[in-house]
Amino acid sequence: MPTTVKEMLAAAEAAVPRISAEEAKALHGDPRVVFVDLREPPEVAASGKVPGALTIPRGLLEFRADPESPLHEAAFDRAKTVITYCASGGRAALAGKTLKDMGYADVRNLGGFKDWAAAGGAVEQG
Repeated sequence: MPTTVKEMLAAAEAAVPRISAEEAKALHGDPRVVFVDLREPPEVAASGKVPGALTIPRGLLEFRADPESPLHEAAFDRAKTVITYCASGGRAALAGKTLKDMGYADVRNLGGFKDWAAAGGAVEQG
């Protein structure tokens, strides 16, 4: 049965808790937490990113998150808390749901990078 983007986003938002920038800032720097920036490289280059965040465009997420993939990113660990973000939160929500489907238990959606920056979060140039 066909699904719309609106329905997919609703399911993702129900599965992955949205956290505030303040909550994310409190978790930043914890070695048990990994931030994932899902924006495309030109977006990251234009505005920077959360310091230390993995920069993985949404289209490559599954390949980088799967330990069985030759493209696996070693920083992805199912025992860690994963915080996703993008430009406005949509890609982050969908990615978070995908990660949960892949066995990542603690996934949270920061939403948009602009929320992080507006809350005074540190910015690293991409």
